[in-house]
Amino acid sequence: MSKALLIIDVQTDILKVPGAVRPAVRERFDQVRGRIADLVRQARERDVPVVFVQHDGGQGHRLETGTPGWEICGDLGRTPDDIVVRKTACDSFYGTDLQDVLSARRIDHLVVTGLMTQYCFDTTCRRAVSLGYDVTLVADAHTTADTDKFTVEQIVEHHNALLDGFDAGAATIRVKPASAVEMRPEA
Repeated sequence: MSKALLIIDVQTDILKVPGAVRPAVRERFDQVRGRIADLVRQARERDVPVVFVQHDGGQGHRLETGTPGWEICGDLGRTPDDIVVRKTACDSFYGTDLQDVLSARRIDHLVVTGLMTQYCFDTTCRRAVSLGYDVTLVADAHTTADTDKFTVEQIVEHHNALLDGFDAGAATIRVKPASAVEMRPEA
């Protein structure tokens, strides 16, 4: 199996939503970015492709294309050689060339990180498995904002438990902390 690191929507203003005002939400975002940056470094050391997914928001959206808030966070270690797939929906595969990008590189295992847990992150993990990709969901390298009903901690914990073992045919999601993820080209 050939592996790639997938980083979803880690953009400057991604948390500029109601519910992101609690200090713990911002602290978690900082910690998640640090873990993702470590995974990016490990991926580069082992020649594992790094794929950034960037949400293109419409006019007035917090991720409006071309605005400072739309930019991928600078502390992730992105280079000009990295692949950037732009999307307009929660599913990183929908209406994008992500599957073509992965197929061209014979990728069949994704290490998935990013935001927002209950939207783009969850949807992309499920879709990836449905398309036949094995997924390593990095338990402590995704996050979101609080909602009216749940805290970020509850949302992340719920999705980690819910998605561990999710499968479609032979493809499966396995949840692991960043410290247990092996960034080797071959899974």
